Amino acid sequence: MHVVASAGHVDHGKSTLVRALTGSDPDRLAEEKRRGLSIELGYAWTALPGIGDVAFVDVPGHERFVATMLAGVGPVPVAMLVVAADDPWMPQAAEHLAALDALGVTHGVLVVTRADLADPAPALARARDELARTGLAGVPHVVTSAADAAGTSALRAELGRVLAEVLAGVPAPDPTADVRLWVDRRFHVRGTGTVVTGTLPAGTIHQGQVLHGPGGEVRVRALESLGRARTSVTGVARVALALGGRVPDAVGRGSALVTPGAWLEVDVVDVALTGPDLDRLPERPLLHVGAAQVAVHARVLAPGLARLRLDHPLPLRVGDRAVLRSPGDRVVRGVRVLDPRPPELRRRGAARTRASDLMTLDGSSGADLALRGLAEETLLRRAGLDPDVVPEGCVRAAGWLVDPEHAASVRRRAAEVVAGSGTAGLAPAALAQRLDLPDPAIVEAVGVPGARLVGGRWSAAADPVLPPHLQAPLEALLPELSGFAAPTADRLRELGLDTRALATLDRAGALVHLGGGVVLAAGADDEALARLAELPAPFSVSSARTALGTSRRVALALLGHLDRTARTVRLADDTRRLRPPR
Repeated sequence: MHVVASAGHVDHGKSTLVRALTGSDPDRLAEEKRRGLSIELGYAWTALPGIGDVAFVDVPGHERFVATMLAGVGPVPVAMLVVAADDPWMPQAAEHLAALDALGVTHGVLVVTRADLADPAPALARARDELARTGLAGVPHVVTSAADAAGTSALRAELGRVLAEVLAGVPAPDPTADVRLWVDRRFHVRGTGTVVTGTLPAGTIHQGQVLHGPGGEVRVRALESLGRARTSVTGVARVALALGGRVPDAVGRGSALVTPGAWLEVDVVDVALTGPDLDRLPERPLLHVGAAQVAVHARVLAPGLARLRLDHPLPLRVGDRAVLRSPGDRVVRGVRVLDPRPPELRRRGAARTRASDLMTLDGSSGADLALRGLAEETLLRRAGLDPDVVPEGCVRAAGWLVDPEHAASVRRRAAEVVAGSGTAGLAPAALAQRLDLPDPAIVEAVGVPGARLVGGRWSAAADPVLPPHLQAPLEALLPELSGFAAPTADRLRELGLDTRALATLDRAGALVHLGGGVVLAAGADDEALARLAELPAPFSVSSARTALGTSRRVALALLGHLDRTARTVRLADDTRRLRPPR
């Protein structure tokens, strides 16, 4: 099934178009009939040749019902923007278009109605100009009127072409995805009990399935789609779920029914914003996501980045699209969730640092891990990230994932802690606690250079054993390792020290291999970090090279090593800052 949302100003003919396309009336409430405008979301459906079933969500155009409109367009990928030839461009049309753009809707059809009442050219030109500034720029258009059968046929054809483009260019929804159904209507049917409706974007709902909602779990006693009873429905689909008689009062418009245990219920999120005035936000805007509307406290972290504190928790994931709306000035901004489990901002300057961190997030597990260092696999999955797609070198242990750079940092710190523990050594749990790690198995998986686990305790190895063929080259090399001067590649080749040999000496703690054939004396990286801490942050490669009194070759290799071991953070402009100790 495909779902198309109509949008546009009140009384511009949206419901009439849907009626002409489907033969069904989307305005079904008595109050809607009496007042002649859509108040609730209306639904009707038809079949298009080569496409299949298409459900239309007819959203209200009146300004008092904008929240209902946002509930209707939220989960759909295709829009039908309707403007009337005999009316000027209206504020609700502008607000609907801004919402569609904010939600990332890029497929649709522009429809100019009432072409029999006025010249449609001015309305078409104005609408084209407005769309040109959005993701709907260049969409096809149709000019028609209520009694124009040819116009209706042309509209059906254009919708078919647009939906074919969606089929060809947009990945099909995953039928095995976790269910999240935003409820947009709740009502009672005699003999059936409570019924809720919504648009299922992905996943599958089965008859008898248990879903989690506010107030507890509910069971799907029966389900229906496109007016027919079903035993299961797979997204994308319009669905009605019969939940029986005992349904928590909190399950209603704006709530979500989800796969139990698969989602994070969050009340603080860090987001990216699009739209006007991104350097300042109203203190109490409204967040619209799915069919939910919740007031939030907004804090700007940097232009285009903000932290939102929700008045009540919602099931949100990385990449979710939403709308931030200021009812007072009717400004609409787009929202994309970057992090649904952000850290607290406690220290002075923490907001600026957090903004820099958020700029590194690209919606992948790898970027999330690089920022956090380590994360539970189940938590990553519930946040909307794939724990099976991680960078090479990631360490897995006891349900945790450790980023390669953080793993290197853990190895280094573990070796230091064990070396300072004396002959008694440390129990695995004690070492994990000293390293601020949640599970001792992580230490064992990462490894502790120069140490071994004997008798249930980590202790320093008495004498790191080097292969005999490396002892003489090392003795010849050590006097040449002074400060931050590194031997040349020719000198290393002369001593017979290739990449594998240097890695062996690095693991034994005999020297520091920075990669690319650049080696320094053991502990030189720690000394470099102390000198870099005296520089104003962020600092450039040039200022780091000057502070260390070394060549650009060594400075670049050393900074790369400090990045990989999670002691410095490389920023977008190639400057760096020290990462606070974990």
